[in-house]
Amino acid sequence: MNNFSYTKAASVPDAVQQLQGNNGNKIIAGGTNITDLLKYYITTADKLVDINPVTAHHSIEALPDGRVRLGAFVTNADTAYHPLIEERYPLLSKAILAGASPQIRNMATNGGNLLQRTRCYYFYDINTPCNKREPGSGCSAIGGFNRMHAILGQSEDCIAVFPSDMCVALAALNATINITGPEGEKQIPFADFHRLPDNTPQIDNNLKHGEVITGIDLPKEGFAKNYSYIKLRDRHSYSFALVSVATGLDLDGDIVNEARIALGGVAHKPWRIHEAEAFLKGKAATRENFATAANIILQGAKGYEHNSFKIEMARRAIVRNCLMALNPESQRPGAQPSL
Repeated sequence: MNNFSYTKAASVPDAVQQLQGNNGNKIIAGGTNITDLLKYYITTADKLVDINPVTAHHSIEALPDGRVRLGAFVTNADTAYHPLIEERYPLLSKAILAGASPQIRNMATNGGNLLQRTRCYYFYDINTPCNKREPGSGCSAIGGFNRMHAILGQSEDCIAVFPSDMCVALAALNATINITGPEGEKQIPFADFHRLPDNTPQIDNNLKHGEVITGIDLPKEGFAKNYSYIKLRDRHSYSFALVSVATGLDLDGDIVNEARIALGGVAHKPWRIHEAEAFLKGKAATRENFATAANIILQGAKGYEHNSFKIEMARRAIVRNCLMALNPESQRPGAQPSL
C-alpha cells in the first residue's frame, strides 16, 4: 500500500473542497472496496478524505411528493432493514441482502455501493494486462479464464462485469442519484450513471473527480406487491452473481400494466432493455410472454470459452424471476414456487 495522508471532512462542501486540485485525493466512507484497491496496488491515493464525520445524508426519509430519499452515507444494512424500504421497496431490500456478507453490509454505504469496481481476477492481478487498470495494456480475460465475465455490452477492450446487487434493483426502480460538486448540486438518472466499457473501460461511471454522491431518490412506485430478486452464484453467501435478475411488475389481474427487468452479473453496468418491458405491457403474465421478453433482453449476447452457459442461464433466470414476482411469498425460505 502506498503512503497517503488522511483527513476528515466536516461537511459535503468541505469534502468537495478537499478533493480539488489532485486526482489522487479520494473519498473513503465504509472503505469496503477502496482499502482492497489500495492494498493490492490497483489504485493509489495521495489523500483520503473521510466523510463519516459528515452529519448530513445519514438518513432515509419520505419526501413530500411521495418519493423516498436514501442518504448516501447510510449503510447497506440499515437501508435493507429500514421499515420504509421493507414496506415500499422490498425488491431493493432483498437485493441488498443478497450481496456480500452481514459484516460488509454493516460497513458499506449506499454511495460507495454505486462506486465499487469490478471483481475481475485480472483487474486484481497487477502482474497481468488489464485495460481497466492500465489502459492500452490489453484484456487478459478475453483469452483467459472468463467464467464470471460479460455476455452483454462488452467491447474488445474489456469484458468485466459490475458486481453490485443493490444497483440491479435501483436500475429496475428507476432511481435518481443526487450529486454535489464544485459546480453545485445536480441529479443523474440511474440509467445514465454507469458506463459500458467501449474503448475507455478504465472509466466506470459518470461521476466527475471532486463530486460526491449525497443521496439516491426512489420513485413513488416500488412494486411492493409483485417483485422478485434472484441471484445465481457458486455459493449461497459472500459470492458475486453469475447472473442476477430484479423484476418489478404492476398487474391488473393477470395483465401486465408495467414491467421492470434488470440484470446483474452480465455486463459492465446493470442491464435493462426497455423494448422487453414495452413488449410485456398489456399482455398476460405468462411463461410464454416472459420467455419472449427474455429473448429480447438477450439479443446480441455473446459468450466466451468459459461463460457461454450464462446466456441460457440468464434466459431461464429471467423467466423464473418474473414468475416468482407473481407470488412474492414463493421467495420465503423453504417455499416451493410452482414454476
